[in-house]
Amino acid sequence: MPDVRLASPQGKWVLLTTVLGSSMAMLDSTVVNVALPRIGRDLDANLSALQWTVNAYMVTLAGLILLGGALGDRFGRRKVFVVGVVWFAVASLLCGIAPNAGVLIAARALQGVGGALLTPGSLALIQASFHPDDRGRAVGLWSGFGGIGAAVGPFVGGWLVDGPGWRWVFLLNVPVALVCVPVALRHVPESGDQQAHGRFDVLGAVLGALALALVTYALIEAGGGGVVVAVSALAGLAAAVAFVLVERHRPDPMMPPDIFASRQFTAVNLVTLCVYAALGGFFFLAALQLQVVVGYSALAAGTALLPTTVLMLLLSARSGELADRIGPRIPLTVGPLLCAAGMLLMLRVGPGASYAADVLPALLVLGLGMVTLVAPLTATVLGSVSVERAGLASGINNAAARAAGLMAVAALPLLAGMGEEAYREPAAFDTAFDKAMGWCAGALVVGAAIAAAVVRRPPPDCKRPECLRHGGVTAPPLEGEPVRKRLG
Repeated sequence: MPDVRLASPQGKWVLLTTVLGSSMAMLDSTVVNVALPRIGRDLDANLSALQWTVNAYMVTLAGLILLGGALGDRFGRRKVFVVGVVWFAVASLLCGIAPNAGVLIAARALQGVGGALLTPGSLALIQASFHPDDRGRAVGLWSGFGGIGAAVGPFVGGWLVDGPGWRWVFLLNVPVALVCVPVALRHVPESGDQQAHGRFDVLGAVLGALALALVTYALIEAGGGGVVVAVSALAGLAAAVAFVLVERHRPDPMMPPDIFASRQFTAVNLVTLCVYAALGGFFFLAALQLQVVVGYSALAAGTALLPTTVLMLLLSARSGELADRIGPRIPLTVGPLLCAAGMLLMLRVGPGASYAADVLPALLVLGLGMVTLVAPLTATVLGSVSVERAGLASGINNAAARAAGLMAVAALPLLAGMGEEAYREPAAFDTAFDKAMGWCAGALVVGAAIAAAVVRRPPPDCKRPECLRHGGVTAPPLEGEPVRKRLG
């Protein structure tokens, strides 16, 4: 039985290192958006290169996060967490010294591998280390501090971009890792799952990541057409089909198909895809819109986006309590509709826009929508399956949200008619941004309709969320043991 007490010096060290580790990955999922215009200018990169700067990270993170947790269960959670932190830091260093866009994109893909190792491990270490009497409070502090990090991240990122330069957005991870790794090795007890057995579903993980990468490539490059794009699209679809077939026939699949036999679990994941596709596309394009069209500095743009995260951090726990009383269907219907309204309000954000009159109202409505839906979404995912599979369900839902975000970043510029040089042309970008917000709002309305039609109250004895405060905007929080022994 874990015996670390939260009030002990060791407990504080465990909390510190897990917060630092998870914050590295969380911040890089959002802060980079603020740096994109400066990266594009300094590296002479076109819009597709900026899309890949975001998506190369998300492809490997979304494709491998389930496998990363399984490796921790088998080989030791502390060991895999430390490897992930070191890997992430080395990849961040490569990002920071990248001489061109191609090297930066490759380094971002490596960053995603490190993120897939450390992200599930940080929560797993909390759960495996602390005494049961302290575990709930430890998880609460971990998620709360992580939410604070997510809230200040765009602000810090903007300050770095306008000050020392965009490269420090990545280089800052190196000193964080230099603190995190020694603390983990000295103070965090090793843990694992003695019952983990069988082979890892490496083939499933590779096929999943390959399908995401090929389809993403086809969407990003579709504007130019050509045989390569068509072949990539077909190969991506073939990889997706192969992934499904492999998962159906493996004894220990990464994503057991029978988990989708739950109609509610399937429905809430469809809602997740709609919601996080819209949010991923929004935060990618909004950071560009504020800088390219409105004329904000990186610091001003990062600060401008803070209200959404702050609202989530302050109100998400109360939203979860409300959903417990009234059930998840109303929050999961109203929340996406509020988010859609917020994105439509962003149509007012153009040249000369006022922050108080135009930008802030849109972000407040969007933030209230996110507050309304995120906690009930997580609770419904956990309540849609048996308690033994709740961690697995959370991991699948988290990966689905990240995959939806990267697909949106790939597809929205195509759907909105953005050319390769659009972010250098304020008028053209403003027109395309308005079209993109319409697509995002439409996806959210679809998500709301699915929730209204299918989602029902989970049974009273289902697993409840532990991460009550959440500030991340790229994916719902991981809960429980996010990757149980299904992976090996």
